[in-house]
Amino acid sequence: MASISFRVRSKANKKAAIKIRVSIDRQNVFETNTGFSIHPKNWSSETGLPKQTTAENKQIQSNLKKLDAFVWENLNADSGGSVIIDQFWLEEKVASCFNRIEKTDIGLLVHYLQELIDNAATRKVKVPGGYKMGISKSRVNSFIATKNVIVEYQAIIKKQLHFLDLSETTVDKFTNWLLVTKKYAINTASKFVANIKTISREAERKGIPVHPFAKYIEVFSESDDDRYIQTLSFAEQKQILDTHFEREALKNAKKWLLIGCEIGQRAEDLLILTKKNVRYKDGRMFMDIFQEKTNKRVTVGVAAPHIIDIIENDFPYEISDQKFNDYIKEVCETAGINEMVEGKIFDALTDRKLLGTFEKYKLITSHCCRRSFATNYYRKMQTSVLMKITGHSRESIFLRYINQRENQDDNAELFIRLHEEIHRVGEPQLQVV
Repeated sequence: MASISFRVRSKANKKAAIKIRVSIDRQNVFETNTGFSIHPKNWSSETGLPKQTTAENKQIQSNLKKLDAFVWENLNADSGGSVIIDQFWLEEKVASCFNRIEKTDIGLLVHYLQELIDNAATRKVKVPGGYKMGISKSRVNSFIATKNVIVEYQAIIKKQLHFLDLSETTVDKFTNWLLVTKKYAINTASKFVANIKTISREAERKGIPVHPFAKYIEVFSESDDDRYIQTLSFAEQKQILDTHFEREALKNAKKWLLIGCEIGQRAEDLLILTKKNVRYKDGRMFMDIFQEKTNKRVTVGVAAPHIIDIIENDFPYEISDQKFNDYIKEVCETAGINEMVEGKIFDALTDRKLLGTFEKYKLITSHCCRRSFATNYYRKMQTSVLMKITGHSRESIFLRYINQRENQDDNAELFIRLHEEIHRVGEPQLQVV
């Protein structure tokens, strides 16, 4: 049977915090501060309440009895539903009982997100060596999408969500709605949840009251088996290179596609490049690129002769990501990239991605450029070199990006191959004496 009690844990000669303890059963016992304190000598271990010797003690006892009744009332109500009774629940009830937390407009998730979006251009973002001004366009779009989906969810539950409402139960119900009701892809739903966690942590740093559970929100992702990655092999890139196009728009998209597969950058960084990004050193071509999403500056060495020729003699003109996505499907279709492969394609009727088997050209998007680069050169070059170009910070993230797992034999074989190449060019070798 559940029980509620109060206690003072300190025996020091000074005031100590009064704790409330809720015991559901042997496995579920929770305790937190009530916000009141008392000198241990004024505490009755027999009654579990303050001794009625002073007016202050009488007031504390009155408050504790009020809290006792409030917690019992909510415990009975919430135990009959789907609410999880835990430490966070108890902390919230203590705060709610005495109205210690005020729910303000800025404490509303959608209001906070809107303020963030409105001031995106002037927000400071930490970058290597300091700070830069302004959030990236892709990040702003992500926050806009998150705000819109929260607005939609609020209309369903007929309630505005505050940071104080982000209990485990609330977050679980929201996640379930995203995945089951709205049928969002796992990674899409995860991004919404991750953004809520991000703004919760920031709001708390600013002094806005936030539910204690918010910092423990778990961000999830789809398993490797659920990920369908499309890349263009070197042979397929050769097919595209050898294919002639009449339309100027397709010629231009073809050039961007081939360049993208050789320099490994995101579309938003790729499609704004100009000859100003090109420089030479010792007769070799380099491209200096700023990655907007990661706020990193990278330098890519350009070695493929056909890419050097395009950059030097026929540099493509700027194009939007949307147009690029449309055109490269036509480019790949004309080039015969029509192998039947499994993947996800956008369905306009359901406004979701549909899993199925399609001609490969239908699945090609701008992101295939970066993935093709990383996949094609993996195990042919040191992973650390590839990561410097793609901008990945950890090898585990890079490997997941190309749907690979670290293979110890591969690392050993790469060492042997590089060792052989080093000594084949005349490096001194150790001799057994």
